[in-house]
Amino acid sequence: MKTKLILSTAIAGLVAASTLSGTALAQDKKAEKEKCYGVAEKGKNDCGTAKHSCAGQAAADKLPEEWKYVAKGSCEKMGGSLKYPADKKADAPKK
Repeated sequence: MKTKLILSTAIAGLVAASTLSGTALAQDKKAEKEKCYGVAEKGKNDCGTAKHSCAGQAAADKLPEEWKYVAKGSCEKMGGSLKYPADKKADAPKK
């Protein structure tokens, strides 16, 4: 009986450690990304705009209001912008 308790405790500890590691890894990956406007290809945007509800609905390549998560520091090198297009502010989605 004592062996089962020790084994169960060890397994529970490993599962908990694995879950915490996965959460930390997900947070690290998110921290390494930035929202980049104007670089999404048709149908490959990451979320919605005033014209549609969510991901995968960009009507054309590189529309200024469409965005995609990219590696931190690479957006402007790709020709994108970190800010929502100024002339589209009235159409900006609510956060």
